[in-house]
Amino acid sequence: MSGYATPAFAFTPNLLPIAGAVAQQSQTLPLHSDEHVVMLRKVVRERAIELQFGLVDQTKLVTAASEIARNTLKYGGGGEVRLQNLVIGLKAGICLTFVDDGPGIVDMERALTDGFTSGGGLGLGLGGARRLVDDFEICTAPGEGTAVILIKWKR
Repeated sequence: MSGYATPAFAFTPNLLPIAGAVAQQSQTLPLHSDEHVVMLRKVVRERAIELQFGLVDQTKLVTAASEIARNTLKYGGGGEVRLQNLVIGLKAGICLTFVDDGPGIVDMERALTDGFTSGGGLGLGLGGARRLVDDFEICTAPGEGTAVILIKWKR
């Protein structure tokens, strides 16, 4: 899709961590610039509208996606995000999987704590994103990279 290399993150978790979920409309976008973050926000909002998410849930998902995308850029050196619509019976949702080949997260518990920042920011990124979505999974290893999965279900 782009001229950017695909992250070689060797231990990316299962892209469908929810048993019985069926993925539809899979799309991968690069995350190497602020413009890519803006494009991601637009695509996530469009998908949420398409699935008839309420305005509050649209905003929560777009905000969480933006926070993790910015972390992917700032701390992971860029990467990519895979968007998937999920279906379980009559239940619909959106799954976002962010992957980078950055330095990884050394102290996961501390990184998820409100107020923690390794770069002078507000420290709201990971913990805040986790609270804004229904399902949150993170897989990381120092020196190998990080994968973050966000899932928001239509209410």
